[in-house]
Amino acid sequence: MNPPTTLHTWRFEAIGTAWEIQTSALLGAETRAEVAALIADFDTTWSRFRPDSLVARLARGEGSVPVPRDAADMLAAYAALSDATGGAVNPLVGGALERLGYGPGYRLTAQQAAPAPSGWRQIVSWDAGRLALRTPATLDVGALGKGRLVDLVIALVASNAPGDIVVDASGDLAVRGAPVRIGLEHPYDPARAIGVVTIADAALSASATNRRAWGDGLHHVIDARTGEPVRTVVATWAIAQSSVHDAAMRADAIATALFFDGGPRLAHEWGIEWVRMLADGRVEYSPGSTAELFSGASVE
Repeated sequence: MNPPTTLHTWRFEAIGTAWEIQTSALLGAETRAEVAALIADFDTTWSRFRPDSLVARLARGEGSVPVPRDAADMLAAYAALSDATGGAVNPLVGGALERLGYGPGYRLTAQQAAPAPSGWRQIVSWDAGRLALRTPATLDVGALGKGRLVDLVIALVASNAPGDIVVDASGDLAVRGAPVRIGLEHPYDPARAIGVVTIADAALSASATNRRAWGDGLHHVIDARTGEPVRTVVATWAIAQSSVHDAAMRADAIATALFFDGGPRLAHEWGIEWVRMLADGRVEYSPGSTAELFSGASVE
C-alpha cells in the first residue's frame, strides 16, 4: 500500500491481526478510544476463539441470545453466499475449522475432516430480537466479518475526522478520499505481486491460502460441504465501490465466494470487481477490471 505521505498513521493489534488507520486529520484520544471499544465489542460478540463471546455461549448450548446489531446484515449476506456457492460457504463452519486445528488454543493438529451442519438456515434464526440455534454449533463469521468491522470502523473515523482515510485490517481495507495504489501479493511468493490496483472511495478485500495456513496443505478456506481446504483457487481480490451497501463486508464476502463456483456470478450481481489466481498459476478477472496485471502473471 502506498498512501500519501501526509497522512497520520495509527497502528495497533486487534482481533488477532494488525491494523493501520491513516487519516489526514489527526485522531484524538477520544476517537481512538471509541474505535478500540467498537472493535472490542465486535470481538466479544463474534470471536469463536474466546470463551466469553456470544458465539462461544451458543456453541456451549445456550439456545438463544439477544440479537447483535450486525447479525441481520451478516447472516443475510451469508444466505446469498450459501445460495451462490451451493452450500460451500456456511456460517456454521466453525466446528469444521476446529477439527482441522484452527480453533481456540490454535492446536493446529488436524483430526479427520468433517462437513459443517447442512441446512444451516433451519438451525440458525435471527428474529424477534433473538439470535438462536436449534442445536449447539459454532458460528464462524470469517467469510465476511472482518469486512463488516472495517465498515463500522471507517464510518466511525469519518464521523470524527473528515478527509482522507485508509483503514487497513490486514487484507481488508477501505479508502475514503485520495486514491491508494495497492499491490496484489503473489500467493506463492509474498515478496512479489501479480499486479496492482488503485482504489478511491472503495473497499478491497484479499484472501489467500498461504495466509492462516498450517500443517500439510491446511489453511483457513474450507468447503463447508466437505470440511476440506480448497485446492483449486489460491488467492482472490474483490473491490467494492463505496456506493455499494456495506462495501467492505461485501468485498470480504466476494473474496471468499471466489474460491468456489458461483462466486463470479454473485460478484456481478453485487457490482463488485474481482481478480483470482488458480492453483495452476492462471489468473482470472471480472469484465472491466481496473487491475494492472503484470506480464509475468498467467492471465485468462
